[in-house]
Amino acid sequence: MAYVFESVPAQRSRIDMSNPSEVMYWAKQFGCSQEQLRQAVAQVGDSSAMVEQLLDGKDLLAL
Repeated sequence: MAYVFESVPAQRSRIDMSNPSEVMYWAKQFGCSQEQLRQAVAQVGDSSAMVEQLLDGKDLLAL
């Protein structure tokens, strides 16, 4: 049986949109498409907490 390990971003508080493996990781984590992730990052910045709040439909809190 083969095991596939996902690489976890080194800095989990920020989303590096220039890194394809991070884009795939965060899209999977948030249950969204890569395009939805790109739009969310464009709207609120690269903070993973802010992107998660936006994608969850929660009110955005200033961090």
